[in-house]
Amino acid sequence: MLLTPKNTNKLQLIIKLRFIAVFIQIILILFVNLGLDYHLPTVPLFAIICAELVFTSASFFYHKSNIYTLTALSNTKAIFIQICADLLFLSLILYFSGGATNAFVSLLLIPIAIAAVSLTSTLLVIIAILAAVSYSLLLWQLPMSVMHGNMEGHFIGMWINFLLSASVVALVVGKMARNINQHKIAIATYRENLLKQEQVMSLGVASAQVTHQLATPISTVQLLADELLEDMPENSIVKDMQTELLRCKKSLEAFRQITFNIKAQTLLPTLCEDILKQIADHIALNYPDIILKQTHNNKVLTDKAIEADASLLPAILNLMNNAIRATKANNNNTIELSSDINTHLWQLEIRDFGTGFSTEKMAELGTKPVESKQGLGMAVFLSYTTLERLGGKLTLTNHKGGGALVTLTLPIYVKKR
Repeated sequence: MLLTPKNTNKLQLIIKLRFIAVFIQIILILFVNLGLDYHLPTVPLFAIICAELVFTSASFFYHKSNIYTLTALSNTKAIFIQICADLLFLSLILYFSGGATNAFVSLLLIPIAIAAVSLTSTLLVIIAILAAVSYSLLLWQLPMSVMHGNMEGHFIGMWINFLLSASVVALVVGKMARNINQHKIAIATYRENLLKQEQVMSLGVASAQVTHQLATPISTVQLLADELLEDMPENSIVKDMQTELLRCKKSLEAFRQITFNIKAQTLLPTLCEDILKQIADHIALNYPDIILKQTHNNKVLTDKAIEADASLLPAILNLMNNAIRATKANNNNTIELSSDINTHLWQLEIRDFGTGFSTEKMAELGTKPVESKQGLGMAVFLSYTTLERLGGKLTLTNHKGGGALVTLTLPIYVKKR
């Protein structure tokens, strides 16, 4: 998944903060040397700062030009590299400015804090270990002359204090950051579901209005067709018209029944075999030119049922109709349907022989209504919402042999004792 510029703010902020840190380091070195008359080795220190500045500038321009190609994984790796660089540069500056006796040695905790809010738990542990190793090396390289008197115990105490501080920062800040992220994800999911329900409600209201408006003209045409049939009982056109009007009337009645069932939240056990039979009957009746190849594990499907309402079958038929349209658009007439039981889940796969989904279309289908010449977006969106409401899942992929593959999973009904 590609990241948006908003999601790369942490990486950009780390790089920009290092520019500020470089400026502060220069000011402090000049102040210590000129203001406090404490002679630091300016050549190695400014060499390190120059290297830090070059690395930071290169990172800034590199990630600025590649901002739209970053993925979540590469963004995390980039942040990890930047934090490791911070540890390296800071450790080198501390090494040439007093090592563990430097008053700013506690700054080694900052990379741990940044890692706690930016990286995974594994990478956070690595950063914490690297910081502890850095502090330990800085302490170990101190000359023996510094360890006179009781100073050895003092420095060991500082080392233990740093390890404890690093552990507390990693655990507490990391835990708090993960809790905040979980809350943000939960809020985002809630908003997404709320928006989806609003869209479904709008579609439901529009559908009810259209259904109500169609009922009267269909009844009127039905009366006219009945009169024509009395006058011309042998006319095949009038008979065909009667048949199609009857289908429209049954569809409206089924829509009303689905609406009542959903409103009453009526969930009933439905055999998987009955659903498969209804799908086959639908295709045989409405698409006689389509060849339906079925592959079902009948041994495990026997007597298996799912808990659903009247909206499930239309949701599946929507997907079947889309698959048939995609197949026909690609000058083919074959649809593959397979089902099996996988860890207490009924899995139904619909494969068409069309051109498949594009990357952009696959990312949008099901999550919101999408404009499409073949009418894919709206039907998939409604089917996705229906399956989600019934505790199921809809997955869209491209089949390796060509065409699209739609996978539905629904929990198997378990009779309560």
